Amino acid sequence: MGIVVVEICDSSLINELDVEAIIESQYPDVAVLSNECLSFCGMCAKRPYAIVNGKRIFAKTPEECIELIKEEIEKELAFYQ
Repeated sequence: MGIVVVEICDSSLINELDVEAIIESQYPDVAVLSNECLSFCGMCAKRPYAIVNGKRIFAKTPEECIELIKEEIEKELAFYQ
């Protein structure tokens, strides 16, 4: 498992993209976990979102959300280096 964990809800709009393939291919120290529910009821149906090491990341589009996730991953990885 990676030092950075990205959690996504199975129902999140971000799943229009293959988040696991996109993130894990670029960042080998990151683990993408898909969960049935992340307990932010309703958010997954309204906006693409994910949780990066406990911090909620959300955006208007899945593509924008991926970019914000990558930015947060970069911050987290910089902390551990």
